[in-house]
Amino acid sequence: MTKILMENPLLLLFLVAGIGYPLGRIRIRGSSFGVAAVLFVGLAFGALDPAMKLPEVIYMLGLSLFIYTIGLSGGPAFLASFKRQGLRYNLLVVGILTVCAAVVAGVGKFLHLKSTIAAGLFAGSLTSTPALAAILDTLKHNYSGSGLEDLLAEPVVGYSLCYPMGVIGTVLAISLAQRLWRINFSSEAKQLRDLGAPTEPLKNFTIQVTRAPICCTKPLEDIRREQGWDVIFGRIKRAGQFQLATMEDKLLVGDLITVVGSAGEIERAAAYLGERSKEEIDLDRSEFDFRRIFVSSPQVAGRRIRDLNLRKRFGAVITRVRRGDDEFLPNGDLVLELGDRVRVVTHHDNMKAVTRYFGDSYRAVSEVDILTFSSGLALGLLLGIVPIPLPGGITFKFGFAGGPLVVALILGTIGYSGKMVWNLPYSANMTLRQIGMVLFLAGVGTRAGYSFLSTFIKGGGLLIFGTGIVITFTASLLALWIGYRLLKIPMTLLIGIIAGLQTQTAVLGYALDQTRNDLPNIGFASVYPAATIYKIICVQVLLAVLA
Repeated sequence: MTKILMENPLLLLFLVAGIGYPLGRIRIRGSSFGVAAVLFVGLAFGALDPAMKLPEVIYMLGLSLFIYTIGLSGGPAFLASFKRQGLRYNLLVVGILTVCAAVVAGVGKFLHLKSTIAAGLFAGSLTSTPALAAILDTLKHNYSGSGLEDLLAEPVVGYSLCYPMGVIGTVLAISLAQRLWRINFSSEAKQLRDLGAPTEPLKNFTIQVTRAPICCTKPLEDIRREQGWDVIFGRIKRAGQFQLATMEDKLLVGDLITVVGSAGEIERAAAYLGERSKEEIDLDRSEFDFRRIFVSSPQVAGRRIRDLNLRKRFGAVITRVRRGDDEFLPNGDLVLELGDRVRVVTHHDNMKAVTRYFGDSYRAVSEVDILTFSSGLALGLLLGIVPIPLPGGITFKFGFAGGPLVVALILGTIGYSGKMVWNLPYSANMTLRQIGMVLFLAGVGTRAGYSFLSTFIKGGGLLIFGTGIVITFTASLLALWIGYRLLKIPMTLLIGIIAGLQTQTAVLGYALDQTRNDLPNIGFASVYPAATIYKIICVQVLLAVLA
């Protein structure tokens, strides 16, 4: 069997992926390894024989796909993270990562660890696969010779030894902080309602206007802003006639108006305007109709909702947007993406025109625009090989990890150039990202498996493992203490930031389970791109300092 696998690398690839992926879904005390389990299965197969390894191009292809798709989806969030409190969040993450890098450098000097193993230890303790990829890419570009294979295996050994506690140690730190400070996530979620995360399911109710003249003297937009309601108004029934609600409308006593929002927000609006009505005018399709439509048209994707001018063009209004598994209320600044599903209300005579405008093609949002995808990825790879001079005669390269990430962040933020849409549909992005991750982890796992086994046999594995535990737990607890006690960041957001610091979706999943809302996603998205890039820089600095 071993000989068959060595002679058939594709069989080895899919066997590693087929065993590792389902193993990663097994949850132990609420945590799982996720797709990283593919790495450990790859290590097990690679340990069987020095020749049991996948071709180098496998993990390089996987790395490029994985990094580029992360950058495309993270671009807008990266830019938005510097608004509001995002800059403060990112400074916290950069500060903690700097401390971690300094500790690893000190430990590496004291214990006489190889620079490659120390850098891998850093990447594993902070569960950063892109950082591991950057280490391998840096080594490939700066070293050659017969010992290169063994050299490339060393950071993977450090990474794989520390990765498990990178997840577990962070979860333990969050759990300890919750108990120490007695966090009430439900109360925090109410205070953070203005951030716009889907903390509660959206409802659609009809309100009858009975209060006059309080609510009948001002336009709807003025009332909504003054009262701080997070709702969308749909249609109005006045004297038996229907019309779309506009922000300039002034309500009259006896009007029926549909309101979309969380149950709590609708109750607030109802208490101010009048009372909930038993008549559900949103179900009346005699004049106005509603429909969920896929955004698949390049002329719509990448545009802000207010720039589409739907009210004037079609007499239409978007009342909900669904992206992936999240549904949220739209606002004028929201940029639509390929694959979004929007709920549109308009006159039934206009519905066909609105549907054509948005595209509504499931097939289109399941495909990848090969021209824009290949062009963007090629630009990233070119940037990765360009040497950038630094003071002291040192040259820096972004490599096959940093180059695609930087270009993807830029293109993801731009969104489109003329008719070229740089962003990928949500489903296509997630699929390519998953494939890329599996290819990368399977490739590096099999290529490092034999060295991993020999490290344990020589007795150095436990020392690296213990160091990783200390770094992970201390970094997470320090970030939680500084963020919550000194910077006064709500814990609901902070544990998402910690997940972003670890660039770890397993930790994010744990955070979402604890809070029972989607607010940790905001913290995660705010710091994930910066944390990823800074870790890539840190590992290259560690390689240079400890060389």
